[in-house]
This record gives sequence, structure tokens and C-alpha cells, in this order.
Amino acid sequence: MFFKVVRAIAKGALFIINGRADYQQTDKLPEGNYVLVGPHRTWWDPVYFAIGAAPKEFSFMAKEELFKNPILKWILVKANAFPVNRDNPGPSVIKKPVKLLKSTDLSLIMFPSGTRHSEELKGGAALIAKMAKVPIVPVVYQGPVTLGGLFKRKKVILRFGEPIDVSDIKKLDQAGISEVERRMSTAFAQLDQEINPAFKYIPKKKDNE
Repeated sequence: MFFKVVRAIAKGALFIINGRADYQQTDKLPEGNYVLVGPHRTWWDPVYFAIGAAPKEFSFMAKEELFKNPILKWILVKANAFPVNRDNPGPSVIKKPVKLLKSTDLSLIMFPSGTRHSEELKGGAALIAKMAKVPIVPVVYQGPVTLGGLFKRKKVILRFGEPIDVSDIKKLDQAGISEVERRMSTAFAQLDQEINPAFKYIPKKKDNE
């Protein structure tokens, strides 16, 4: 319930700030659990991901420093977040989301690159999806990457892609993980092209739009 309330509030706030977003191909979203992945282009794109995939509820990873504040910790836990040590990730980084995907109705929002401004994919999404026996669903965000652009109501577009089946990956060795990463990268590039053939992501660290 808390997740739904927070999502509704966020949806209303983003509508007031930026207007109605264009969510494309939501019919591609599976019925069961899945790992929703996309390039991390802004700090608010996970919010748009969760809104676009409604009514599905999600868990997500958050850096452990955020859990040091008791009020923020309470909000994050209620919103299905779990802490991750980015500098020294332990086995729980994989075990926790796998358990949630298997034993609850929560899917997982994850950024394979780990951080914004990076296109280098890492193996976490592949491992989690394979171990939980769920598909990976690609999604891309195109829109403002600064608060200035968001408040100027520059158009936000999200496009969901065909689920990526990883059941044919026999071993989660480097070759297997690389193949899953290749499929994700190909899907991201295709979705970006389908929205706008001239699109090129340019990260902006300062609000100078």
C-alpha cells in the first residue's frame, strides 16, 4: 500500500512539473515478476520506470548511506528498498533480490551500469534474472536530464521492449554474462532508435539547459 501511495504522489508531482509522459509499449510488460532494466540517465528515471509499469510493484537497491537517517530509512524500507554497499558489495546484493523475486509479488528495478553517465554494463542483472528464473525487461528514458529541463516541461518518453529470456544461458560464467549484457545493450539501442533515430545521450552534470 505504501508503495502505491508514494507512486501516486510522485506521478501527480511529475505531472504538475513536466506534464504527461509518453509511456510506449507497456503491453510488452509480463504478467509475472521480472527485472526491469534501463540506462541510468537521471536520478528520477527510476520513478518514471515505476510509474510506467504500474500497477506492478517493485523493489530496488539503494546505497547504504541513505539508510543511516532513521526517517529516510523508514521511508525506503516501506518503499521496498534494500541497502547496498557499492564499494564492497556482498552476496546479499544478489541473494536479497533473488529471494524477493521468487517469494513475493515484487519485481525489481535495476540499472545494469550501476551509476549514471556510464554505458558499461555489469553482471548483476544477468545473475539475478537467471537465479530467480525471471525475464529481463528493457526500458529506455528519453527526456530532460537536468532539473531545469524537467521544469521547462521538455517531453519525457519511455519505451518498453520485448522481455529478454535468459533461460537458454547454460552457465553464468563470463561468456554467459557477456551474452546477456549484449542482449540488453542491443535492446537499449533499438528502443532509443525507435523513439528517435537521431537520439544521442549527453550527460549533463550542471543545470545549464
